[in-house]
Amino acid sequence: MRTSLVRARSRHPVLRMLDHSSPLWRLDWPMLWSVVALGVTGGLLTWSATFQRQDVNGADPHTYLKRHLLNLLIGLLLCAVLSFVDHRRLRGYAPVLYGVALLFLATVLTPLASTINGAHSWIELGGGFSLQPSEFTKPALVVMLAALLAEARDLRHAEAPGTRQTLAALALFAVPAVVIMASHELGTSLVLAAITAGMLFASGVRTRTLAVLAGLAGAVVAAVLGLRLLSAYQINRFAAFADPQLDPGGVGYNTHQARIAIGAGGLAGQGLFHGNQTNGGFVPEQQTDFVFTVAGEELGFLGAGLVIALVGVVLWRGLLIARRAGDMFTTLLAVGVVCWLAFQSFENIGMTLGIMPVAGIPLPFVSYGGSSMFAVCGAVGLLQSIRADSRRPRSG
Repeated sequence: MRTSLVRARSRHPVLRMLDHSSPLWRLDWPMLWSVVALGVTGGLLTWSATFQRQDVNGADPHTYLKRHLLNLLIGLLLCAVLSFVDHRRLRGYAPVLYGVALLFLATVLTPLASTINGAHSWIELGGGFSLQPSEFTKPALVVMLAALLAEARDLRHAEAPGTRQTLAALALFAVPAVVIMASHELGTSLVLAAITAGMLFASGVRTRTLAVLAGLAGAVVAAVLGLRLLSAYQINRFAAFADPQLDPGGVGYNTHQARIAIGAGGLAGQGLFHGNQTNGGFVPEQQTDFVFTVAGEELGFLGAGLVIALVGVVLWRGLLIARRAGDMFTTLLAVGVVCWLAFQSFENIGMTLGIMPVAGIPLPFVSYGGSSMFAVCGAVGLLQSIRADSRRPRSG
């Protein structure tokens, strides 16, 4: 009987997935299905935000839908490849990956870069496609910090990295952050800061040390604002956040229109493709940074809540993977990805609700954008690799 069951499993593709020895069984399917659901939902929201906007879609109402689905497909393929790559090999290549990411990031300081929405951070590829080098800095920083902090604990045989390693981690964050700030891209710098803080905490750095670092970060922010090192539009964003009623027709226009759109959705929404604010094009950059406003207006509290719930599933499964990881490098790798996705999701949704300043970062898996989609799907692939390794049968 047992022999016949084994033979049946070997013949039937569905039964092969259920076999505990199958690599597919070792993947985290709740996370993967949530990512797919978010990506498809993002395609519909992007389509709704652009299909009537000829000034955006170039007379093809399906342009952004097709591009978003193409980005999602490429991202899922990248996720699939990384899911079956031994993530531990990244530890030895961490300096190379970090160095390549910095070289690519440095292109934003050259004439090759283009300015979009105030940020000089895009490399145009032609045909309406472009890359944002800063997006690829996020996974590179996660891998590099995981390798540094894990090695620090291994060499010191201590529960936490020492002062030297902590300062080295801050330097690894500061180098790309300065370049990104120079290109007027504040949001990504905040994401890198969240990644660094979360991984330092997970590595065992003392709370007192983190408090001192937080104080220093606050002083740096105050100095940047006081010396007016930010561009005018970035200062205006902070001003609009501090005073939601400030100049709703000017500096506060984005957040004011975003709140109107979300508030108009009510419980069940106005219906997909039927949002008044969305169809009227009142919310700027609605297919990218403000895509959550489409969910709020057209799908209502229930639909927007479902989007948040799906993001929550991805984060929850990521934390479970981090908890079950077999070594410090793997744990920090998973923690870094979770911190990245968590902060970026909170910042994006928060700025549409008025509880966070507008920082110009996409909603993971939902917003239109190839660079972001490739980066976050690749990050999920790393989590899947860690999960598969933790569930692999051990010999002996």
